[in-house]
Amino acid sequence: MSSVELSGKGAAGASAPAADLLTLNNVEVIYDDVILVLRGLSLSVPEGQIVALLGSNGAGKSTTLKAVSGLLPTEHGEVTDGSILFAGKNITHLDAAERVKLGLSLCMEGRHVFEHLTVEENLISGAYFRGRIDTKADLDMVYGLLPKLGDMRARIAGYLSGGEQQMLAIGRALMAKPKLLMLDEPSLGLAPLLVKEIFAFIKQVNEEMGLTVLVIEQNARRALEVADHGYIMEQGRIVLEGTAQELQDNPDVKEFYLGLGESGGRKSFRDVKHYKRRKRWL
Repeated sequence: MSSVELSGKGAAGASAPAADLLTLNNVEVIYDDVILVLRGLSLSVPEGQIVALLGSNGAGKSTTLKAVSGLLPTEHGEVTDGSILFAGKNITHLDAAERVKLGLSLCMEGRHVFEHLTVEENLISGAYFRGRIDTKADLDMVYGLLPKLGDMRARIAGYLSGGEQQMLAIGRALMAKPKLLMLDEPSLGLAPLLVKEIFAFIKQVNEEMGLTVLVIEQNARRALEVADHGYIMEQGRIVLEGTAQELQDNPDVKEFYLGLGESGGRKSFRDVKHYKRRKRWL
């Protein structure tokens, strides 16, 4: 595996790197007993940091999140080798509900809000597994972070815009009081200004709440702007890893994922497609 050497934040003599909250060790995933999707995948997510998992369609990014969150059985998939550790606990074969109780929360691709419920009812549903609790403080926390949701708390979720629904999905995930927030393509189908707003919010909850975030994205530029570390997937395995800055400076990433030439200028779609056929890590 080609890789950029990972380096901690700060200058020499700074505090030790954060402990890993999530670790995948040589994970293999197979669907329907025959389709191999993840091929010995290994990555780690340090506590309190944002990690971006980048890659093209079909690379295995969403499967990675489903393996971590325990949703593979719903799609006839299973982890057949390797291990998944969360806060030092082996969760490889734990069911999805138990993983949520441990502090894992997933915002799936496509948002999946409850369209016939109000904004507030959607948010309250995010705290369901916590049992009979007073959700007022948690709702106030979400409305404080996302004032627009507070203004729309009585609106039916199905009538919200795509960006508003994405904010609602993230707010609902926060109601579960997660230790790790996982986001699957949060920019999908959104206008550029909304994408910028979504990633600014991801950075905000990381900095203000100390929340650890694993984000899957095809918009590499936006993801690397807020991330601390990044991984690039191809064909079910990690082919490149490093700090966000190292990946932004890497010539392969610049050309194929950021669409930039050696001079920093934008490349045409034709040039990028041609470059795909000569990526040095494959």
